[in-house]
Amino acid sequence: MARRIALVCFDQAQPLDVVGPYEVFAGANEAQRASGARAPYYQLSLVTPGATAVRGQSGLRLTPDASLENLARGSRAALDTLLVCGGLGARTITKLPPDALQGVLRDVRRAAKSSRRVASVCTGAFVLAAAGLLDDKRATTHWNHCAKLTQQYPRVQVESAPIYVRDGKVWTSAGVTAGIDLALALVEEDLGREVALLIARHLVVFVRRAGGQAQFSAQLEQQTAERAPLRELMAYVVEHPEATLDVPALAARSHLSVRHFTRLFRAETGISPAAYVERVRVETARRLLETSERSIEQVALASGFGTPESLRRAFSRRVELSPREYRARFGAR
Repeated sequence: MARRIALVCFDQAQPLDVVGPYEVFAGANEAQRASGARAPYYQLSLVTPGATAVRGQSGLRLTPDASLENLARGSRAALDTLLVCGGLGARTITKLPPDALQGVLRDVRRAAKSSRRVASVCTGAFVLAAAGLLDDKRATTHWNHCAKLTQQYPRVQVESAPIYVRDGKVWTSAGVTAGIDLALALVEEDLGREVALLIARHLVVFVRRAGGQAQFSAQLEQQTAERAPLRELMAYVVEHPEATLDVPALAARSHLSVRHFTRLFRAETGISPAAYVERVRVETARRLLETSERSIEQVALASGFGTPESLRRAFSRRVELSPREYRARFGAR
């Protein structure tokens, strides 16, 4: 029988949180059909409280297939994956009238109990957290709402950097398009890497991102600095990752003392200079591993790590894969 996936959304949903994962699962069905399967692998349904149509934040109208109440009452039927989509409605779930809120959270808990796995996209994590499903678990959400999730639900171990996080049977993802990464990871778990890669190519996703990769690229990070000289310095790091980029060298290039430079850099970017340099070098190494045939030793030199061992340690911290594993999974073929 087809595995049932229920995508739950609320009024003021983020449409891409719904459509992105939906297209991935539908793509898996198409891949299975092309390989000769007689029935779809996934049975997809869009679910809302009361089975009422909802409006996305952009005004797009979403018409559900079923109600959250019936999904919860039908818990005896096997539900493979419960996926809660984000948006303003999910993020402000606690503003519902008390009776309505308790009903929604009760239904989410019941549906989750009968599911093989539970997931959220973006701020759908707020719904799972309100239902107590993230208590004492690692989780993530859109970077802009991580602090609020931590404040409202202190029992949740919020991680602001990853694209997605898995803790047991619960998966949570970062904002918007990260839902595609999450759905591809779920498909890979079910049907294997080749099917997931096929879907990624069909959706013209440049490369499937591992869960441990950062939500922000280093290039975007440099735009957060207010002072133009600091932005220029960060751009220099991106353009010359192989250069000498220790803190004294960067401070000298900025014409500042080491202490003042370090304090200023952290104040404007939220991270240390060393952490930024490592992030840039990891991203450089990633691109080389994805797009070139250079050896690991050559990649280590070109990205500024110097040795394969230094590259491996940085990859283990930031990508949760070794360089060789990363190339095997994401390298061009």
